[in-house]
Amino acid sequence: MNPLIMKFGGTSVGNATAIRQTAEIVRAGLADWPQLCVVISAMRGVTDLLLSTARAAADGDSTAGPTALAKLTDQHFSALAELSPTNEGREQAQALLAEFESLVHAIGVLGEASPRALDAVGSLGERLNAHVVAAAFNALGIPSRAVDAAEVVVTDDTFTSASPDMAATRKKAGAVIAPILAEGIVPIVTGFVGATPQGHITTLGRG
Repeated sequence: MNPLIMKFGGTSVGNATAIRQTAEIVRAGLADWPQLCVVISAMRGVTDLLLSTARAAADGDSTAGPTALAKLTDQHFSALAELSPTNEGREQAQALLAEFESLVHAIGVLGEASPRALDAVGSLGERLNAHVVAAAFNALGIPSRAVDAAEVVVTDDTFTSASPDMAATRKKAGAVIAPILAEGIVPIVTGFVGATPQGHITTLGRG
């Protein structure tokens, strides 16, 4: 039997309550599918916030980054605190928030938000939320692991609207995703995100 792939948009993984409901949908799916892969979006509104902050920083707004960082920190850490009694996911989320802070600072210094920079910033919503959702699923008894699709989806270098190389992506999926499924673990994979063969993060276009 081929794996079942479930995709959940931002509203379905937008807060602790929604993530719990998503977990129950996945639990029900696992009753019929021994191998199940979940693809998730950023929390609702996060990608818009990330991209608007990058553009504001490029325009010289020095307050945009700290304001967004505080909001993102509260949004994701509040969900983690409610969903997971352990510290799972917190260290990874903190590292990604620090990455956001550094990227926005660099954009502000340069006064330019290039397509490549926008992809680096815009990918962070999915990358953050994968750790939140995986921690929640594990706490709810669904063995899960966050997977950054930049390690799986190989794309061209058309930043902000990249196209996947399906042959290369299938090969990487076999190397990265298949072993996780074989362990009986649910991969929580970032949607919207890929990487060039050189490892530069790309996004596949909004929607």
